[in-house]
Amino acid sequence: MIRRPLLASAAALALLSGCAAEPSPDAPPPVPIPSAGDHGAHAGAEEIGEPQNSLLTISPHGEATLIDLAAETEEPLGTIGVPEALASDGRYAFVTTPSGVEVIDGGAWTWDHGDHFHFYRGAPSVRGTIEGPGPVDIVTPQLTTRGATGLFFSDGTAVAIDMAALDEGELAEWFRIDTGETSGVVAPVGEYAVVAAGSEARVYASDGEPEGDPVTCSEPAGGIATRVGTVIGCADGALFATADSGSVEIERIPAPEGLPRAEAFDGRKGRPTVAALSGSTAFWLLDTRERAWRHVEVEAPIRSVASADDAQENVLAIGTDDRVRVFGPDGETRGVTEPIADDASSLVVDAQRAYLTAPESGLVYEIDYRDGARIAREFEPAAGLAVGTEVGR
Repeated sequence: MIRRPLLASAAALALLSGCAAEPSPDAPPPVPIPSAGDHGAHAGAEEIGEPQNSLLTISPHGEATLIDLAAETEEPLGTIGVPEALASDGRYAFVTTPSGVEVIDGGAWTWDHGDHFHFYRGAPSVRGTIEGPGPVDIVTPQLTTRGATGLFFSDGTAVAIDMAALDEGELAEWFRIDTGETSGVVAPVGEYAVVAAGSEARVYASDGEPEGDPVTCSEPAGGIATRVGTVIGCADGALFATADSGSVEIERIPAPEGLPRAEAFDGRKGRPTVAALSGSTAFWLLDTRERAWRHVEVEAPIRSVASADDAQENVLAIGTDDRVRVFGPDGETRGVTEPIADDASSLVVDAQRAYLTAPESGLVYEIDYRDGARIAREFEPAAGLAVGTEVGR
């Protein structure tokens, strides 16, 4: 296995001098931006013919770096506070620091238009800070230019960030609500957000006004937006919220009794099936199309899990032995790496590869999960590595 050196790009020099980077001459030519407002485009961005995927990494000192996965070049984006955690919608990185949640625009995104996709490229940048104490529960929307990203701070403050405004360069809040609870979830649903705290969940409009009656949700924890709707974890299963008719409709998806609950959901963006841990030797699969749970036992203890939801129904997990494992939907092991993870590692899955951040080694591993968990490439950010994610997906 040869570690590929990362090259300083011309785009990096442009960013350092305060200018936006010019597109690479080898990049696909831009095509006209759709005039309709429902394609994910905005002024200043170009539509391209394929995803512009990159790794966005943050060093232990807060230095943000973008690594182009095609060109294998690296460019600095700026410096934020010391990173503590990171959440992403595939375009933006929401990085928890001592100052709050700092937002970085990765500059590339994919717009899911149902039966096809649009791919866009703009200028990456550091956008600003949302104040509040960590740790923070963060739930991003399905589309990066619509709806809200929900943040629940440890002091009980529930915040919804306006994604349309963020797309235009403004860091604005739909609302900021004091729930009086120490944990909870703010989950985006269309042009609304569901705030779940204490023992109930309630829909809020973008002006912060509550809509309808609250719904019971004991011990809310974990939320995720899927292609079909938004999941909010509760002690007895999950709430499932949709806004297909404009207003929000909430269904209850009860989980089988007598098994460890799902508390954190993860999966490939834009897919209906998500995964969650169930204790240390099993995981849940929640199919949001069918509104159905599946409980899957595995032989090796695991500490995180994500569903690829591809044709082979692959599920990826980080084991307690620091190996990345690929399971089938029945729990059968399909591939396993050497011990490459550490206690601070995280995993993100796209349609072709998975990316594991390993801060202790300073590496990001690219894993071909459909080929026996083969390590395809390793990337070593020059500034170091604390947290990271893939953007452009």
